[in-house]
Amino acid sequence: MTTAPAYRQPGTVLFDHRFAVPLDHARPDGERIELYAREVVAAGRAAERERLPWLLYLEGGPGFGARRFVGQQAWLGRALRDFRVLLLDQRGTGLSTPANRQTLPMRGGPREQADYLAHFRADSIVKDCELVRRELTGGAPWTVLGQSFGGFCATHYLCTAPEGLDAVLITGGLPSLDAHADDVYRAAFPRIERKNAAYYDRYPQDVERVRRVTERLASERTVLTSGYVLTPAAFQSLGLLLGGGDGAHQLHYLIEDAFVRTAGGPALSDAFQEGVHAALSYAGHPLYAVLHEAIYAQDARPTAWSADRVRGEFPQFSAEKALAGDGPVLFTGESVHPWHFETDPALRRLRETADLLAARTDWTPLYDPAALAANEVPVAAAVYHDDMYVDTAHSLATARAVRGLRTWVTDEYEHDGVRAGGERVLDRLLALVRGEA
Repeated sequence: MTTAPAYRQPGTVLFDHRFAVPLDHARPDGERIELYAREVVAAGRAAERERLPWLLYLEGGPGFGARRFVGQQAWLGRALRDFRVLLLDQRGTGLSTPANRQTLPMRGGPREQADYLAHFRADSIVKDCELVRRELTGGAPWTVLGQSFGGFCATHYLCTAPEGLDAVLITGGLPSLDAHADDVYRAAFPRIERKNAAYYDRYPQDVERVRRVTERLASERTVLTSGYVLTPAAFQSLGLLLGGGDGAHQLHYLIEDAFVRTAGGPALSDAFQEGVHAALSYAGHPLYAVLHEAIYAQDARPTAWSADRVRGEFPQFSAEKALAGDGPVLFTGESVHPWHFETDPALRRLRETADLLAARTDWTPLYDPAALAANEVPVAAAVYHDDMYVDTAHSLATARAVRGLRTWVTDEYEHDGVRAGGERVLDRLLALVRGEA
């Protein structure tokens, strides 16, 4: 481990740590990659840093580095009252050894790239965390806060290394223990349809606006100023915004600015194009697209582009059929499809690699129901009612399977509740694991 000198932000003192970990934990003497993590301590408690317990934050994803806070934003202020916080860039993300279209060709061809990325799931991430914990805490257990995919990782942690855990807090991230990716998406599309209905009920004027944009995209090839090819299906995937607390409003403001008058007639505005690119591009988090379905793979069944196959079972999401009738064009959610690797310049070089991962049949189980049934670690989970990203029924079934787990089921927040809710969500979960609520 190496640690850089401390530096400051408003109300916080920060330390940058770097760790070398095995690429393949089954071969500890083999190739090593680097992990980056940022330690944050409240400025008023910096002198007592060594006596504070640790809280490890695992970001959602897969493929996102830990959130870059400024000072004591969102839940961090609440955490810093009790802990020193470690914001880990999971392997392949942020300032950890990157895995993207620029770096993966150094591994070799698509086959070598796919074999490399097979080591980037929750099982490897948790083993990384255990190596980091031993170096930082001297062996003392820590509290883990897992958001979304970070909650998936925390659930795996409970199965495989509970001795490293003082408590576990999960927000919008209790996974099904046994669902195949097909089951996940069959449950997802009806939820996404409900989010569409709520969106159009709030903004009925957008029904015609969305149809107008979709008609334009269906009638002519549209390449954004960024090089992103905006097809009707790609445009529909803006529905990923509907999973956030203010996402419907963000989507509305984007749609209302779609067209501008020009000498040649109405055209998609530069502002709209820029907003669409910012929402849809995977340039900053390509592993989300490449590994997204692999996080659900646990046996010999390939994922085989599950979301794309299952979408065909829900014809109401067909833009072509919507335009042929008089109903609204429905947005989709955070699902990943083969065409993403054609429309997004950041993904095009990775198409064959993604195909190989989708065809892979040697995935190992991520969860151990017997270990969870015998769990002794205090666990609390915020389950968001009708969460667009993680199925509520799946989460509650898992909650019942984890001994001692306490849930807070709420419809006050969407999937981003731990960020949108400020200190309240974390405060509630801490009270639950401490027996104060």
